[in-house]
Amino acid sequence: MERLSQRRTDPVTGERYHTTFRPAPTPAIQARLRQNPRDNEENIEKRVEAYYRNAKELEDFYEDAFYVNADQDPHVVFEFIESCIIKPLPCKK
Repeated sequence: MERLSQRRTDPVTGERYHTTFRPAPTPAIQARLRQNPRDNEENIEKRVEAYYRNAKELEDFYEDAFYVNADQDPHVVFEFIESCIIKPLPCKK
């Protein structure tokens, strides 16, 4: 929620900022930042609810899919995906 709801865009330059992780460098820029309406908390909650409503059906449909922990070094993620394609891990049926 924090990552999405704190995003802001400078309408003059198009540069993107985050109020916590990448704040605007000057007060002048900070004053003109705008939030995308999709990034307010109410809309984020709706999107998360829709995700959880649909996730189980997708998992059932794509039963041969594999889980990828993408919160790693990109090379590790690539190697894992490559290994699943070249030599798939045995899966439960």
